[in-house]
Amino acid sequence: MTPKSLRPLLLVPMLLAASVAMAAPGHGSSPVGEPGKAAQATRTVQVDMTDNMRFTPAEITVQQGETVRFVVKNSGAVKHELVLGTPQELKEHYEMMMKMPGMEHADDNMVAVAPGKTGEVVWRFTKAGKVDFACLQPGHYDAGMKGLVNVAQNGGAPKTPSQGGHKH
Repeated sequence: MTPKSLRPLLLVPMLLAASVAMAAPGHGSSPVGEPGKAAQATRTVQVDMTDNMRFTPAEITVQQGETVRFVVKNSGAVKHELVLGTPQELKEHYEMMMKMPGMEHADDNMVAVAPGKTGEVVWRFTKAGKVDFACLQPGHYDAGMKGLVNVAQNGGAPKTPSQGGHKH
């Protein structure tokens, strides 16, 4: 093997290490949260992905500590994905995807969805602030396929329509 042909093989351990660091449960240090348990999800958010390189909705508000089940539908004709992360994590992951198109990977903070199919991510948002999400398929991130989760500081249970904004 030539040194040039070894490059893709060297990127695999780096990608695995980065994905473990991003999605490792129980560390509490991740700024984006941790994998959630479906049984603890307080609500389901439907997200649609299209070939116009957009998420609908592109902005979602959750409460700190809330576990959300994202049901992600690909209404397009090409593969899309939803990956949760910090802007830096998403950018680094996207750069790797650009170098290795077609690379398959699966982490708790993401779901890749074939055209016409649906997938899901269950995530617990442990810290208030902003959590980015994006499609990291080559060309999609640069085309603006990005979104934002606003994580409101925990002020009690998340409001539901039946509460009508009434706080307990």
